[in-house]
Amino acid sequence: MKRDYSISVAMATYNGEEFIKKQIDSIIVQLNPDDEIIISDDGSTDHTISIVKSYKDKRIKVIAGPKKGVKQNFANAIEHCKGKYIFLSDQDDIWMPNKVRTVLNTFEEKKCVCVVHDCIVFDSNKKEILYNSFFEYRNSGSGIIKNIIKNTYIGCCMTIDSNLKKYILPIPNNIEMHDQWIGLISEKNGKSLFIDDKLIQYRRHNSNVTKMKSYSFYVMISNRAKLILELLKKIWR
Repeated sequence: MKRDYSISVAMATYNGEEFIKKQIDSIIVQLNPDDEIIISDDGSTDHTISIVKSYKDKRIKVIAGPKKGVKQNFANAIEHCKGKYIFLSDQDDIWMPNKVRTVLNTFEEKKCVCVVHDCIVFDSNKKEILYNSFFEYRNSGSGIIKNIIKNTYIGCCMTIDSNLKKYILPIPNNIEMHDQWIGLISEKNGKSLFIDDKLIQYRRHNSNVTKMKSYSFYVMISNRAKLILELLKKIWR
């Protein structure tokens, strides 16, 4: 795909040896020579790093993670990205062949600052599809109030304009997850667009950091209160 700008893929890794090769393989074929994959590794003790380095591709850059959990690992990756658009990536999914092209076309046509696409959710252990559409499962869509009450942003399906970095970073430590924060900050500073294209296979397995479950009422209220407080602090600065 010819374009006059580069893109970045921000990937957070930790002990991802089982699936990371298939993920990188699905990404690298969609990148141009000037693009990059920034891999922030949070201290993997398995073969993750050796697998990554075996590519010997200058577009793949490994940096040391802060060892403060997945939120700060992603923040570290995003901070080091230099491309015009930043694609967030988990270490264990599979990108569809038309993902990059479809997302970039959406940015150019719709003039938004954040694109979130749908995905197929599959169980890697049982070898079966759990949900044909994450959007339908989660009732996904834009809206600040909507996504404070019930987050429908999913990081592995998100791409942001790099101009948002100055608003997104730093990501607060005490909020639940990075994707909700990034999505809400995007909506505050532009337009977030949810598109129905299913552009990754979202892998669920025993080692997932994030779980597809609901918290208790108390935990949900506590998490929302912390998020709102951090958003207000961001606005007041």
